[in-house]
Amino acid sequence: MRRLLKPLFIALGLLCLALGTLGIFLPVLPTTPLYLATLFCFARGSERMHNWFVGTKLYKKYLDRFVRERSLPLRTKLAICIPVSAILIITIYFAPIWHLQVLIAVLMLIKWYYFIFRIKTSPSGAQNRQENRQENRQENRQENRQQNKR
Repeated sequence: MRRLLKPLFIALGLLCLALGTLGIFLPVLPTTPLYLATLFCFARGSERMHNWFVGTKLYKKYLDRFVRERSLPLRTKLAICIPVSAILIITIYFAPIWHLQVLIAVLMLIKWYYFIFRIKTSPSGAQNRQENRQENRQENRQENRQQNKR
């Protein structure tokens, strides 16, 4: 049974990877959740594909921090939520049944709640670089002091 599922997970992983990459250019498709699905599918389907994906620039840019720290910068959160919300609002407007409109609105509120309260907000890349520079300076000062003492 497991042997049959591996090709299915690889195929689903490739599909999610393709859709996630399209999501970089089309705000309708959410890149980060699709890349998370890719990561999951490749982990289940092929260690080789999983290791390849983890080594790509796409993974490092969109998922690495989230997987390591379970947090996203505010800019990334907004880049995910705003376009998706815009599409959902348009869908609400054109939905013919009010029950469907309410369901979509509730799902949109749940999405915002999750991104605001369940996913931590981490410093932006610029803030991280600045913090890293400060840490490096402090380490260099300590090394210089130790060398001067010798």
